[in-house]
Amino acid sequence: MSEFIRTFIAVEIENRDVLRGLIQARDKLVESGADVKPVEDENIHLTLRFIGEVPARVTSALCSSISNLKCQRFQMHVKGIGVFPSLSRPRVVWAGVAEGSEKIVELAGIVERIVRGLGIPPEREEFVPHITILRVKSGRNIDKLVKIISSMQDMDFGYTDVTRVHVKKSVLTPRGPIYSDLCVVELHG
Repeated sequence: MSEFIRTFIAVEIENRDVLRGLIQARDKLVESGADVKPVEDENIHLTLRFIGEVPARVTSALCSSISNLKCQRFQMHVKGIGVFPSLSRPRVVWAGVAEGSEKIVELAGIVERIVRGLGIPPEREEFVPHITILRVKSGRNIDKLVKIISSMQDMDFGYTDVTRVHVKKSVLTPRGPIYSDLCVVELHG
């Protein structure tokens, strides 16, 4: 019987100061008293493509295919706090990507073609570059949360290099997911 692995492809926040700023913003949002599930410090990343549960052989093929990724290194400017689907019904709170977003979209497109080439069905929604920092679980204290989000809409976290793409394994636990690298691909200098 084949082992199934919950998989996604991501870039990590390589600049420690940017990551620290994201953690501080997330913590300020948690202080609203809203019913939220913050993303753990070590799990903050930008997802290029969520894949889901796939057989181990598929993750092997994915690592093999993605190792041929042709993309230049670049910087992304992490700026602003936003929500999906809307401020009146926030479910996911994220930090945005300003400068460099077109490069992230291009990289996600390359990853999507690789994933589709392995027979994985296409993503249902259009890719929007974002870094999830927390999820909203209920309407408790939502007004306070929205007020803080509104005050952070233009927050500038700074620039971070994008030098690697990570194929990640996600193991769900009661305390939150545990991520580990299945493989890491270095982008070209």
